[in-house]
Amino acid sequence: MTKTRQIALRTALIAVPVITALSLYSLGLAGSLSPRWSGDFLEVAAPNLHFLTGQQLDRLRNGAAVPFDFQLSLSSGPGTPLLHRSLERFVVSYDLWEERFSVVRLRNFRRSAAHLTATAAETWCLDNIAIPSYSVPADRPLWLKLEIRSAESKQIAPIADEGGVSLATLIELFSHPTRNTQGHWESEAGPFRLNDLAGVGRTPPR
Repeated sequence: MTKTRQIALRTALIAVPVITALSLYSLGLAGSLSPRWSGDFLEVAAPNLHFLTGQQLDRLRNGAAVPFDFQLSLSSGPGTPLLHRSLERFVVSYDLWEERFSVVRLRNFRRSAAHLTATAAETWCLDNIAIPSYSVPADRPLWLKLEIRSAESKQIAPIADEGGVSLATLIELFSHPTRNTQGHWESEAGPFRLNDLAGVGRTPPR
């Protein structure tokens, strides 16, 4: 094999994984946020994103119930107007004896889960927020952004009542910058098309 062919072969072997990585990145699979399409809803998984850590975990282990506000937004690109968004508040608590977490969703039909590990509790939250996709063109480039904030004590009392959390209140909260005392996590995926997700996660109906 000539030296020129050896160089060409090495270049090709390097290029293949790079191209594959770029393709996965376009679907949000190379980072921490992965979109999936059920046909009716656009959902996400984020196995590398963990928010039950650090100061928030200390608060939980000290007996506090910690609310986390989620915003999942869909757009045609960074900096463009939002096409859709979904907002939820999840309240997480910790059982010191069982060393397990419980979660309550306060909006869109209250739901709860208990006896969860930290990872399972984080996953449960993500599994319970989604964006309707019925009006989203399947061949249009899209971007997803997930934002999570820990709610401060003064933000809890007015809205954590029996009526749950109002959508207007959560929109107002996310319209302001995060405070230094708040935990804040973000992750994005894009560009991708709904058609690209046919083989990722759950297959959309035909």
